[in-house]
Amino acid sequence: MLENPRSPRVRAVAKLTKRSARQETGLFLLEGPQAAREVLSYRPDTVVDLYATPSALEKHADIRDAASVADVEVTFATEAVLDAMADTVTPQGIVAVARQTPTSVRDVFAAGPRLVAICEEVRDPGNLGTIIRAADAVGADAVILTGRTVDPYNPKVVRASTGSLFHLPVAVGVDLATAVERARAAGVRVVAADVGGEDFLAHRASLAEPTAWLFGNEARGLESEALAMADLSLRLPIYGAAESLNLATAASVCLYETAFAQRAVMARG
Repeated sequence: MLENPRSPRVRAVAKLTKRSARQETGLFLLEGPQAAREVLSYRPDTVVDLYATPSALEKHADIRDAASVADVEVTFATEAVLDAMADTVTPQGIVAVARQTPTSVRDVFAAGPRLVAICEEVRDPGNLGTIIRAADAVGADAVILTGRTVDPYNPKVVRASTGSLFHLPVAVGVDLATAVERARAAGVRVVAADVGGEDFLAHRASLAEPTAWLFGNEARGLESEALAMADLSLRLPIYGAAESLNLATAASVCLYETAFAQRAVMARG
């Protein structure tokens, strides 16, 4: 039983809340039963350590069983130890450490994707986690993050993705120009989401084509250089008095509309 919140082992885990430690070790932190459940279900090979209070493991018997099947040893720890490890105030009795497993942009497009999300300078962890979650929900083939986007292994991103980080390929630290070049080479059209773009509804049918959506910064959107790389820029209509849509909300609409269009074509064919 780990009981000392200041022990070297506990401090090493706690450091993973910092990007520098994640980059140095190639590890990241998962907090709470939902994250542990998802990583054990989809990427058990990446789990390095699993910590839990006895009461939490008793409550979440499925996690205990999944850890046993994956041959992952559970280290019992006190609530104080888990609080010291975690980024959240209440990690709900379970914390895990896993290896980062980013994919390459080359592999993303070599697989012949039909729907991809590219994030350029998305800085808010909650927004990025929600975009990854939405991409997973619509059945997208991958998410690509440029080097100007927040680290997907940031604890806040991991929490906001609610496990979707383990469900689809995520490429990290990609140069935007390289991503666009590889998309075009793979026959995938790059469509930018931009308030100054053309009417979304006028181009709705064309979303049935293989599409990579390009999403920009929450405050500034996409810079002119990034917009110039896209094949097309589209804006979502605002029918009410709202000034704009939150980035993650807008991205979810764009991804779902594209999935609807693509699946309608598949159903007819």
